[in-house]
Amino acid sequence: MSTVRAKKHLGQHFLNDKNAAQKIVEALDPSLGFTQVLEVGPGMGVLSDFLLEKKEYETWLIDIDDESIAFLADKYPQLGDRLIHGDFLALDFGAYFGDKMAVIGNFPYNISSQILFKILDERDRVVQMAGMFQKEVAERCVAKPGSKEYGILSVFLQAYYDVQYLFTVKAGAFNPPPKVQSGVMRMTRNGRATLDCDEKLFWRVVKAGFNQRRKTLRNALSAVVPKDKMSDNPLYELRAERLSVKDFESLTNEIMTVL
Repeated sequence: MSTVRAKKHLGQHFLNDKNAAQKIVEALDPSLGFTQVLEVGPGMGVLSDFLLEKKEYETWLIDIDDESIAFLADKYPQLGDRLIHGDFLALDFGAYFGDKMAVIGNFPYNISSQILFKILDERDRVVQMAGMFQKEVAERCVAKPGSKEYGILSVFLQAYYDVQYLFTVKAGAFNPPPKVQSGVMRMTRNGRATLDCDEKLFWRVVKAGFNQRRKTLRNALSAVVPKDKMSDNPLYELRAERLSVKDFESLTNEIMTVL
């Protein structure tokens, strides 16, 4: 097999810019103590080529595409069981990986948010992620309070990771070229084992706040905490997009005392 057909229903856009591929791989920092690296959606292996040159890594690949798996098995026979034919979103990390690992990829844009939430679920294991997303998604992930891009993803990711936008990749670097620009970002675990509040309630507060982002939190959070139990805390008079992670933690703690 000499090539793999990009499949629209899988969101495949194969990166053919080797310079960009090398920069993504170099964005990983092995000094963080991981040795296992999982590449998601390797396609024809443009990132994998550079990963496999890194002798300090035990490289794993996962792809849901039958054709890609057949291509990669032929290209990298040395991988053996480290080439996983399956769905990253359903992967049991504990069956394959130790307590520290990294995730990398030119991620399919149609499931990018689900990929990021899967990494969040595995945050105690995934110490770093570097990869390609739709530029708009990457900008949302790194956005700061007060910007229109700042939202649920921004808060949840930044609660547990330091998130950096690294560089932009134009559509011509892919085959087939996507209709959008792409952005590479890196997330590095920030060392917080837990938040300074009840985490389940924190998620509820953040989601409720941004689900009605045009309203102040006094109105947006009325389904979480009755208005008559809200204090005169000035945070209630702001919209969700104005609050930092710390602000949301503080408000969550206050709400916890009246529920």
